[in-house]
Amino acid sequence: MEVRYVPDHSILSVVIGSRAYGLETEESDVDRRGVFVAPTRLFWRLAKPPTHVDGPLPEQFSWEVERFCGLALEANPTVLECLWSPIVEQATAAGEELLALRDAFVSERANQTFAGYANAQFRRLDPARPKWKQAMHMIRLLLSGLHLARHGEPLVRMDAHRDRLLAVRRGELSWAEVDRWRSELVARFGGANVLPAEPDRRRVEEYLARTREAAL
Repeated sequence: MEVRYVPDHSILSVVIGSRAYGLETEESDVDRRGVFVAPTRLFWRLAKPPTHVDGPLPEQFSWEVERFCGLALEANPTVLECLWSPIVEQATAAGEELLALRDAFVSERANQTFAGYANAQFRRLDPARPKWKQAMHMIRLLLSGLHLARHGEPLVRMDAHRDRLLAVRRGELSWAEVDRWRSELVARFGGANVLPAEPDRRRVEEYLARTREAAL
């Protein structure tokens, strides 16, 4: 039996990337991320449903709901930002419930993941020939994570920082200025934060159980 997991079983589809961040240019793609719920009976087979699916649209990627929740509980920055995207293109009842559950996924681990992802990007940059778009997103990730630590949700729309971030992308700031901005943000991660020590796994598991039962 051939199953079209996306879009037939999709419960959530959002736009992320530059268009969600408010940093798009005329050349920007539309980056879509989504969540689907595989029919529960398919898990009773030896061959399990996929944990993710590419497409069918260009720049579209979707996770099976259990994989998505697992990544969110681990404070994966991309997955967490999906839950706060300002551009929701589709949300079923299960998708709306997932969005309403988003605070259950956040924890102090996000301090490590957001800063860690940004630092990994920084290490891949060559100061002699920096990739300015990558440098911009490194800073954006730090801004998003810092906002999460202080306010309980990641900062997706970058309106307050748009001009300076786009100046980084255009290469109008020197490498020294970008590195100084990065260092200032990293240092602020050690300050006060409102995040709980652990995510609320019980609420997430209860949601997964309801979702699986509904997909029987």
